[in-house]
Amino acid sequence: MRSRAFVFASALLFAACGASQESSGQTGAPVAQGAPNTDYQPAFAGQTRAPEARSGVTIRSEVIASGVAHPWAIVFLPDGRMLVTERAGRLRVITRAGQISEPVAGLPAVDARGQGGLLDVVLSPSFAQDRLIYWSYSEPRGDGANGTSVARGRLSEDARRVENVSVIFQQNPAWASTGHFGSRLVFDRAARLYITLGDRQRDEPRELAQDLSAHLGKVIRINADGSVPQDNPFIGRANARAEIWSYGHRNVQGADLHPETGELWTIEHGPRGGDELNVTRAGLNYGWPVISYGLEYRRAPVNAGITTQAGMEQPNYYWDPVIAPGDMDFYRGDLFPWHGDVLIAGLNTQALVRVELEGERVVGEERFNLNLGRIRDLAESEDGALWIVTDEDNGRVLRLTPQ
Repeated sequence: MRSRAFVFASALLFAACGASQESSGQTGAPVAQGAPNTDYQPAFAGQTRAPEARSGVTIRSEVIASGVAHPWAIVFLPDGRMLVTERAGRLRVITRAGQISEPVAGLPAVDARGQGGLLDVVLSPSFAQDRLIYWSYSEPRGDGANGTSVARGRLSEDARRVENVSVIFQQNPAWASTGHFGSRLVFDRAARLYITLGDRQRDEPRELAQDLSAHLGKVIRINADGSVPQDNPFIGRANARAEIWSYGHRNVQGADLHPETGELWTIEHGPRGGDELNVTRAGLNYGWPVISYGLEYRRAPVNAGITTQAGMEQPNYYWDPVIAPGDMDFYRGDLFPWHGDVLIAGLNTQALVRVELEGERVVGEERFNLNLGRIRDLAESEDGALWIVTDEDNGRVLRLTPQ
């Protein structure tokens, strides 16, 4: 990652490239996406509006199930069935044939207002032995306050209930807000759990994204039982929470491990512009709300339009206007010709966004305007097919394959 201090020489390089940006030999016009909200200059060539990279793929979509109310996450069980969360607090089991179960019993109550509710769900890395699942949710804390929490429990053999439920993480401080909960869950190769969190979408709490004594606007790393890894970056630091991995985030709703390096990559919502793709490393400050490539919803610049500052990280890539990202995944299969590319679920764009990488640099972007609704989450099955869920009252589970 480049520091926010790395500014002027790279900006001049970008200006010299002109409207047709150049990165690692690729040139051409970017994906059609409308005018940017700002006139901010990127810090280096290819940091935004990379050349369009057409893969020649036409996507076929098949509706597998419908009638799922605002699904948020999808994960495959070893037997091929799916666990799908509904924001209202229900966890469903859905078969490949589209049969939808009754809600799985045993989950704690959620505060299902605004963006809140039952959020992500993942399997334990040792699910075959322990049948543990982990989920994030907006937990009611009393007097209208809430916060993102993570619980785990054992999925019964018949998948009808979770047992021995325990809460292993609670975002603090709680806040009376219905927005920016995060929250994606990712296990690393050592079975440590990353939890992405939001800034709670209010002027006062968002300042806490820079405060290491608070969980707001952070990425958290804990062990599978909720304890803190002893190599976390802020272990032993006064007035800092030991669970914090990185900070200065606005609202991270997508994350995945790079299939080769094992490093955590995240994607987060900016305001009007400034959605960011980042390699998210230990102890680093990603700048929010001090710096941003976006514009406030009240049409004022974020922090007077500052986009760079010493000690704060530049995004690997950003979008202006936004794509409003849901989840992101590295494609690991061979059914599509995209092995190693980043695939992103688009909410307001209703698109599947693909970006090509060379190392940590984005060198191409492609958009598939599927017009299937707001795509909240995506997952890859063992055959390389893509599965998506749409965020709507009558939400759907769809299977995507090349045509």
